Amino acid sequence: MQKQKCERVRDLWSQIDALMMGMNWTREDVNKPQIIIDDVQGDSHPGSYHLDVLSEEASIGVYEAGGRPAKFHVTDICDGWAQGHEGMNFILCSRGIIADMVEIHASVIPWDGMLLLSGCDKSTPAHLMAAARMDIPTIHIPGGAMRSGPNNSTSGLAGPLSARKKKGHVDLAEMKNYQLTGCPSCGACQFMGTASTMQCMSEALGMALPGTALMPATMSEIRRMARAAGKQIMYLAEKGITARKILTKANFINAMKVHAAIGGSTNAFIHMPAIAHEVGIDIDPKEFDAIGQEIKYLTNIQPSGKYTAELFWFAGGVPMVQHLLRDQLDLDVMTVTGRTLGDSLEILEKDGFFDRCHGYLKSYSIPLNDVIRTPEQSKKSGSIAVLEGNIAPEGAVVKYAAVLPDMHQHVGPAMVFDSEEEAQTSIIAGNIKPGSVVVIRYEGPKGSGMPEMFMTTDAIVYDETLNGTVAIVTDGRFSGATSGPCIGHVSPEAVDGGPIALIENNDLIEINIPNRALQIVGVNGEKKSPQEITDILAQRRKNWTLPERPQKRGVLKRYSDSAVSAMKGAYMA
Repeated sequence: MQKQKCERVRDLWSQIDALMMGMNWTREDVNKPQIIIDDVQGDSHPGSYHLDVLSEEASIGVYEAGGRPAKFHVTDICDGWAQGHEGMNFILCSRGIIADMVEIHASVIPWDGMLLLSGCDKSTPAHLMAAARMDIPTIHIPGGAMRSGPNNSTSGLAGPLSARKKKGHVDLAEMKNYQLTGCPSCGACQFMGTASTMQCMSEALGMALPGTALMPATMSEIRRMARAAGKQIMYLAEKGITARKILTKANFINAMKVHAAIGGSTNAFIHMPAIAHEVGIDIDPKEFDAIGQEIKYLTNIQPSGKYTAELFWFAGGVPMVQHLLRDQLDLDVMTVTGRTLGDSLEILEKDGFFDRCHGYLKSYSIPLNDVIRTPEQSKKSGSIAVLEGNIAPEGAVVKYAAVLPDMHQHVGPAMVFDSEEEAQTSIIAGNIKPGSVVVIRYEGPKGSGMPEMFMTTDAIVYDETLNGTVAIVTDGRFSGATSGPCIGHVSPEAVDGGPIALIENNDLIEINIPNRALQIVGVNGEKKSPQEITDILAQRRKNWTLPERPQKRGVLKRYSDSAVSAMKGAYMA
């Protein structure tokens, strides 16, 4: 192996060795390849709580392969703790801050390799962004999936329970049962939300070892895989296989195809462009849409399907999806195995990975093709559409796989709110009429930090008079657990004077998913021609002024001042 990077800086400043010795290193240690292990462990949520165990296993793997690991930590935060208050405004912002801190950790010493441990909504894309920036040998170790709740339930029950609680429709016993069973173990939430999606994207991008995304977090196998990653990073360091050699456009296209097949979260439309930006690759969200129309939707996982994330892994997980899509993927791309995707899948199959996973699935008496269908068995293509029109000239996104067919084409009167809190209060109070289009604005990246609208969407789902007939249109974002006609990421956002800022109550809003359209088609309940709408919006723009907004400070101000459009990744420019 060539002279190690850290050894070169040790020649410049003798205190480096002394600092290492002050942390129980030996003189032999300082001459070994040095690997930074950065995790998001902490008491922040179940998805990160157990990562110290995996970090220790990864460290053992590094030791076994002749290296010296060094542990660093940047605890992440959870959307679930931030629901219903201003804490939600900090969630997306945290992605960039985590990436920044990992970059700082990885830059102060020229490490020979890096292991990143995370498994949730913002920490996984943050780690992939940091890996792209640093361009050193890197492996991402996903934190795995939480165990299923009773009756195949998930932590996503919090939404309807909270909405019912506000109306006094939940008894103490029901709430107690959810408290005890909603999150029965460590790991990422049990549905194909953003956390699960981004674990799958990490593996699909070639940045995680095959079969590690959504591995049940309580199984011993996840510890063995963490140790294997510790050994493998030494191989990548020896061969000089860095993150940017893996994060190629071809791998991003592969990942987008996997995303379409698994019915991934709309938030991937924010995270994937942000990761790609770090390597100088431009991803237009419409590429997601176009790919989605070519790729069959294969999985039956909540919130769009029936089963939980651990059952997805028992069905073979990402490797099974890649195996079924093999004729549509670029199998020659490099992965952290040091081999091509095609070779890695072949080795995994010969090693018995699929047989072992499917054996677990048989314990549940569930047929494989009920969890992951073959393309021939699937009647649907993709899961997410990019809509455009006079409301969203730069685009908006909707997870149509979770939308009832009757709402794929809909025209309804707008009910406009300048914050999510106002909208949710109005829904709970019974002020929203069936067939309405609830418009929530000034919630984009620059507006308030781009919070998710989970409480509001679930308030609609809980109300039987509204569920399936009311749509939401917002420049904010949605939880990966969201279902129903929820259109987010509307760009340009309202605070930038985007057309969403010009919508008025009782404007007629057309949603046409098959035609990828989102537009105002009438005023005061009366249909108008496209030219008339253009003229009306031009007049409204002359009279529009930005409403007074709450003053921001600190990190949220820095984020809002520098954030790019949601359709470009909502990263800090």
